Amino acid sequence: MFPFIFDPTFMVLIPALVLSIWAQARIRSAFGRYSEVRARRGVTARDAARAILDSNGLSDVPVERVQGALTDHYDPRKKVLRLSDNVYGSPSIAAIGVAAHEAGHAIQDARGYAPLRLRNSFVPVAGLGSSLALPLFFIGFLFSNPTMMNVGILFFVAVLLFHLVTLPVEIDASRRALSILSSSGLLATDEIGGAKAVLNAAALTYVSATLMSALQLVRLFLLRGMRNR
Repeated sequence: MFPFIFDPTFMVLIPALVLSIWAQARIRSAFGRYSEVRARRGVTARDAARAILDSNGLSDVPVERVQGALTDHYDPRKKVLRLSDNVYGSPSIAAIGVAAHEAGHAIQDARGYAPLRLRNSFVPVAGLGSSLALPLFFIGFLFSNPTMMNVGILFFVAVLLFHLVTLPVEIDASRRALSILSSSGLLATDEIGGAKAVLNAAALTYVSATLMSALQLVRLFLLRGMRNR
């Protein structure tokens, strides 16, 4: 029962926790700063997303408002781009950058971008893994059941793979977004840096989530080794 009283393996997670805190601070800082800066063209994030989609032959993809803060996403199943309340009607550099990023996902989907397809195929098992991996592992740990611990680890491997596949998808969407914003003139040359700062900060949150999953998996292996002694 020692690991439940004081779990020394928790120390493994500290680098990921520090990176996660820093990443969250960066995204709040970058988005907060550039959400106050109005793009000179004056278009809203919704209009920017609509223009990007239309120029890439995706006029059939609607742009909808969704409740919440930074809940922006592209739904590949319903082919819908959704922008959050604080982004949808905003003409800020930050909002336009976020909208362009989500439009980048829609373009990935339309172009058959392989990593996106792979990520979408991982969604069901990753969701299951997120729910079951740790409970199964720690029940197995508590009752000295190596089979249950191994099943928990396998589920967590699926979670890690999902995060690993997500990274190139998000990075590519941001690359597409910045390229389109620059070439289309939706943002001026000196405004691109603001959008890049917001998207780079957002990408860091995905990096921290991936690192956390990787180190958590290492921790599970360490705990299993301790239990098998």
